Amino acid sequence: MICRHCGTPLTVPVLDLGRAPPSNAYRDAADLARPEPHLPLRLLACDACWLVQIADDLPSDALFAPDYAYFSSFSASWLAHAERFVAAAIARFDLGPASTVCEIAANDGYLLQYVARAGIPCFGVEPTASTAAAARARGIETVEAFFGRDLARRLAAEGRSADLMVANNVLAHVPDIDDFVAGFAILLKPAGVASFEFPHLVRMVEEAQFDTAYHEHYSYLSLTAVAHVFAACGLAIFDVEELPTHGGSLRVFARRSDGLARPASPAVAALLAREAALGVTTPAFYSGFQARAETIRDALRTFLETAKAKGETVAAYGAAAKGNTLLNFAGIGPDLLPFVVDRNPAKQGRFLPGSHIPVRDEAALWAARPDHVLILPWNLRDEIAGQLAGIAAWGGRFVVAVPELRVFAPPGGA
Repeated sequence: MICRHCGTPLTVPVLDLGRAPPSNAYRDAADLARPEPHLPLRLLACDACWLVQIADDLPSDALFAPDYAYFSSFSASWLAHAERFVAAAIARFDLGPASTVCEIAANDGYLLQYVARAGIPCFGVEPTASTAAAARARGIETVEAFFGRDLARRLAAEGRSADLMVANNVLAHVPDIDDFVAGFAILLKPAGVASFEFPHLVRMVEEAQFDTAYHEHYSYLSLTAVAHVFAACGLAIFDVEELPTHGGSLRVFARRSDGLARPASPAVAALLAREAALGVTTPAFYSGFQARAETIRDALRTFLETAKAKGETVAAYGAAAKGNTLLNFAGIGPDLLPFVVDRNPAKQGRFLPGSHIPVRDEAALWAARPDHVLILPWNLRDEIAGQLAGIAAWGGRFVVAVPELRVFAPPGGA
């Protein structure tokens, strides 16, 4: 294996979660009798540019299929996050009716709807047919394609260069990170700005967020690695913000290296220095990650086995990719977790990849009245606990497994 950015052979182990299917490859009933592909799920670090990356990958079109089932708009907190960003970006970068905003991996139009409401011309780029159709239903023009240099050149030639480009939770999802980033340097106007959000590698390692690892995430990103990639691909970072989303993310602002100069915020140098002090550019930083992941795995299995032995019932909430990583690593199936509930109709009636746990609608939870509800997307713990506070009526309690096993009462419960 060589680094997908700089070509250096990969020798630094970070994490090994065994073999698993792609985390968003939900199964239909007819699929259960057919073979299901399982690939190694291993992360390695490059000791030259310190890009952490998956060792065994699939082509992007195999992971981001036309019936892709992740729709951003099902999270109220994520919609609020997007709306706040749009308002702040309009004010900071003086965007208006003469501007153009482009979001890469625009999903179902969750963010661009707020740009359009502000009267600012916008369009999305989204490769999955299911989410692109949902965006168009909102009135958001969507180019259905994977983004990179070639598409950026075509869009620029059509006069569609952007004042603001947004890329939320997609930088980790691209197999050719150089081609992807270089596309921004092509499509941005000379004075344009690009905003990228992605889970922060430091938080992932320090808090044992191993379930952030899955095959759709080709890269695991520190500001140190991102700075290497951007500089090589024609972008210059001028600001960075630390965010609570997805268990701890970075929002990086960049401009064209040959474009309008913008003063660099002190936050950039400060975070780079902090990452260096933590040892992000040393193998030692990653050395205990595997053991902590195994401790979390074992604690969850013990909890579920003990609950079953005591006659207590457990259901899960949120058919999320990170939940699939956790369940498959822990070897948990319907015998310990009979069903998972999700609000997304595209997932209901299907089965989780690997574990084959059935996905049901929320009514199933109220009918079953389980003793415990395991929240799989732990990063949305507070939002979900608030939505399901009614489980207190029968004494139900919530469980999260990452970064450590915790059982807690619903809001307002005992």
